[in-house]
Amino acid sequence: MKILLEWLKEYVSVAVAPAKLAQDLTLAGLGIEGTSETPGGPLWELEITTNRPDLLSHYGVARDVSALYAQPLKPVTPKPAEAAEPASRAARVEIADPDLCHRYVALVVRNLRVQPSPDWLRKRLEACGIASINNIVDVTNYVLLELGHPTHAFDLDTLTDKALIVRRAKAGEKLTTLDGVARELKPHHLVIADARRPVALAGIMGGADTEISLRTKNVLLESAWFDPIATRRAAKELGLRTEASYRFERGMDPEAPLRAAQRCAELFLELAGGELLAGALDVYPRPWKAAEIHLRQSEIVRVLGEALPAPEIERILTALGFAITRAGKDAWQARAPSWRRDVSREIDLIEELARLYGYDKFPSRLPAARRPVESLPHARAEAAVRERLEAQGFDEAVSFSLVDPVDAQKFLAPGEELARLRNPLSEELSILRPSGLPSLVEALAWNVNRGQRHVRLYEIGKAYTVPSGQFRERRVLTLGGTGLLREKGVHAAEQPFDFFALKGALEAVLEAFRLDRVEFRPCDAAYFHPGQRAALQAGAKQFGLLGQLSPGLAAHFKLRQEAFLAELDLEALYAAGLRARRYQAISRYPAVGRDFSLLLDERTSFAAVRGVIEKLKIPELVAVEAVDRFRGGSIPTGRYSLLVRVTLQSPEQTLTDEQIRSLSERIVRALEKELGATLRA
Repeated sequence: MKILLEWLKEYVSVAVAPAKLAQDLTLAGLGIEGTSETPGGPLWELEITTNRPDLLSHYGVARDVSALYAQPLKPVTPKPAEAAEPASRAARVEIADPDLCHRYVALVVRNLRVQPSPDWLRKRLEACGIASINNIVDVTNYVLLELGHPTHAFDLDTLTDKALIVRRAKAGEKLTTLDGVARELKPHHLVIADARRPVALAGIMGGADTEISLRTKNVLLESAWFDPIATRRAAKELGLRTEASYRFERGMDPEAPLRAAQRCAELFLELAGGELLAGALDVYPRPWKAAEIHLRQSEIVRVLGEALPAPEIERILTALGFAITRAGKDAWQARAPSWRRDVSREIDLIEELARLYGYDKFPSRLPAARRPVESLPHARAEAAVRERLEAQGFDEAVSFSLVDPVDAQKFLAPGEELARLRNPLSEELSILRPSGLPSLVEALAWNVNRGQRHVRLYEIGKAYTVPSGQFRERRVLTLGGTGLLREKGVHAAEQPFDFFALKGALEAVLEAFRLDRVEFRPCDAAYFHPGQRAALQAGAKQFGLLGQLSPGLAAHFKLRQEAFLAELDLEALYAAGLRARRYQAISRYPAVGRDFSLLLDERTSFAAVRGVIEKLKIPELVAVEAVDRFRGGSIPTGRYSLLVRVTLQSPEQTLTDEQIRSLSERIVRALEKELGATLRA
């Protein structure tokens, strides 16, 4: 919302400097996004939250300023002179759909002169970003910025039967709006029609056939209250957002239409002459009812930590337009004004008091604890995951759960469906992500495309799918990296972040949990590179996937370098539980390493070799490592050579040659029996 400071001061006296005023308004909830200088003086750009449509005008902001500084607010009470002839003889108004239009006010002004606006009016509009058109249209825009309520002027002589009917559009109807675009209307669109055809989109934009021109002599002025949801839906479907729809979508003051119309008529008579016919055509089938709210000092103390002076409570709420009456020694009854339809509960009143009294005036106090502090479920497990990943240089990412359906589909597992929102804000954010991978890929691409080429990220979040028609929500750990694991230095070569770096990061995380026999097995996840992908499995259950993002998907996300990603089912880790920490003394006796050069089938993995050796449960076994791998040469086709180093150590004695030989023979026999391995000569 653009606010001219000099215009604002016409309604409330402000003695403080502009910088101080801007600071105080920001602390009171009216954020100043930017300032600029215009021919009309300083201009502020205010950030107005969706629940405060009353602030979408100079007068609305002035009301908050008056309450903030305890200054009187100049009333705006237009009283345009009326002719003897009643308006009901010149026009007719009907609301055919009161569910979508609670009130419709129309005034008739005859014999006016359409001409350019005076300089003061034109400059104010242009300073606020609105182009000047003519004195009639400019007045409606001026009142919009002044009082916040949209109005619209029709050329009365172009209306069939001089009638305005608020109804839903009929099938096949079209309307050419003021921007010159012919728009196809749907039956749920609310329109303003004359006796023959639609002449305006309710709450959004007027039609070209009834617009004000230099030939216009007689005007029918509209001021109404339209349903916010219907207005928002129509504006979104038609791709037509206007200053009027912006306000109607947020819910306008139902008592404002008559005052806004009279203010326009007052300025019409001043700037265009003519005569205002007597009486307003005011159709009001759904009168507004004020909310009655009980306010207690005890609740103020409970929420804010300190009581407020009774005179200050009454002053602030009265300045904001609330009707306040005493309801006991430390209680009040408040009636909300029509422009504050967002205030309906006691806590809403307390918030108004706090922001205008000043949050800085309340002491810092802890609320009384009613129960001991409890950790969130699985807090220790998640802390262990974070600790291990951050120790390896990963940064935590936090992303939205809503993703583009095109992106989501690429990471959907077979047999599952996407979780779609029934009423999404946009098509690009209409899906709850089936995996954390699309969000993490976007985060990696965003960083790389802005010059941060070496990135490692992880996210603990949720994924959503609909397997067999049943909505499922699960907690997942997603991690990945791209670029270099270590950059080149004086004493070390560069090291890329690759599949095995990611595998090592996962193994560091898994070591924190009581998982038996974790294996990396082949998988067929289509979003990973066929040559670099694997599934994590504990026993018979698969609980994770990892691999290199496929080149096609990398191109889709505009990620211009290799990326390696993984996702684990955190619920499986939670079920396993954290591994208990155990400590043992370092053996005083020497360790012995034995190398086994094994000839293995091409399909046999090192994990299988290590599993066979560990299954022997040799107490002296300390480590099993893969040292070297060789293919080709004298190695038969379909087999490969793997050099495995086994480390043995006893905590009680120095191992003898006989003991080492016996243990080595047990290992070789087990490998021969289980895997068909043979020792190379």
